[in-house]
Amino acid sequence: MEGDCLSCMKYLMFLFNFFIFLGGACLLGVGIWVIVDPTGFREIVAANPLLFTGAYIMLAMGAMLFLLGFLGCCGAIRENKCLLLFFFMFILLIFLAELSAAILAFIFRENLTREFFTKELKKHYLRNNDTDVFSSTWNSVMITFACCGVNGPEDFEAVPLLPYSPVESTTPEACCQRELQSREGVFVNREACLTGIERFQNRQGCYTVILNSFETYVYLAGALAIGVLAIELFAMIFAMCLFRGIQ
Repeated sequence: MEGDCLSCMKYLMFLFNFFIFLGGACLLGVGIWVIVDPTGFREIVAANPLLFTGAYIMLAMGAMLFLLGFLGCCGAIRENKCLLLFFFMFILLIFLAELSAAILAFIFRENLTREFFTKELKKHYLRNNDTDVFSSTWNSVMITFACCGVNGPEDFEAVPLLPYSPVESTTPEACCQRELQSREGVFVNREACLTGIERFQNRQGCYTVILNSFETYVYLAGALAIGVLAIELFAMIFAMCLFRGIQ
């Protein structure tokens, strides 16, 4: 009976580690896609040091889970106590790090309000100044998502015009409609847009557009994160039970 129980635990351990292995492969794939994606998101990531760092953290986490899942599978099948202990310690560290990140995200969620982004935009935005990281990032966001400001073009009424601007307009160039939503896309009518003709402008605010775009994915990501934490927790339990059962 004890041998049957140990055998069952071994194969359950293998199964959970296989899921961790697949999860690491998915994170690795998403991290690589975010960095090399040619559709415009790469510009946003490269312009924002926080997102740039986050993409590489995702890559590192994916590679680590990929490796640990592989080691866990090997440790379970071969009944190797050293591999199982190594796996348990690293999964525990990753579990605690993910839990801490989730708690911090919940605590600082109030910094992601519409009012916060509007205040920051009016304070730091420098229009077409691509040497400024904040402005370049916002321009990339507005071009990629075909939106304007946080709430709409009226957000830029308090933003000073550039002294060399050829057209007097409070609407930045990034809010103008393009045939293709990328920096290389041709303007539908740039001059009409900058002179204030609304039908050539993207009038919807980025906050609403991005929220609608990612609403489904946020719930999916949350469910995935809970699933990953649960899998890691069960994998640690199985690893410790298998470790104690091996003679």
